Amino acid sequence: MKNNDWKERLNIVYSTNPDFTYETTQEEEVETLPPAQQRLRVQLDRKNRGGKVVTLVTGFVGNENDLKNLGKLLKSKCGVGGSAKEGEIIVQGDFRQKVFDLLKKEGYSQTKVV
Repeated sequence: MKNNDWKERLNIVYSTNPDFTYETTQEEEVETLPPAQQRLRVQLDRKNRGGKVVTLVTGFVGNENDLKNLGKLLKSKCGVGGSAKEGEIIVQGDFRQKVFDLLKKEGYSQTKVV
């Protein structure tokens, strides 16, 4: 009965056609590049954060789970909070050099600090 899951049909109007089947479009997952091929940029950011400073890691190419795992690793090693979404990792505070060193240690060789 998985084909008739109502959660996948939210915002779809009811059809009286007995032959109608709901078509769901699934976004294709982007394959995560190996760490040696990732071109990450580590930078300091203050924009739209109320004056607070965050370390921003951009340029990640891959799926959301791998991004979140890398973000979790960086946040736990720095001992601070943050988030990982939409291809960027936010680490609260000025941890540019520590994040850069951690990325190098994990095999992200094309990383640069801006």
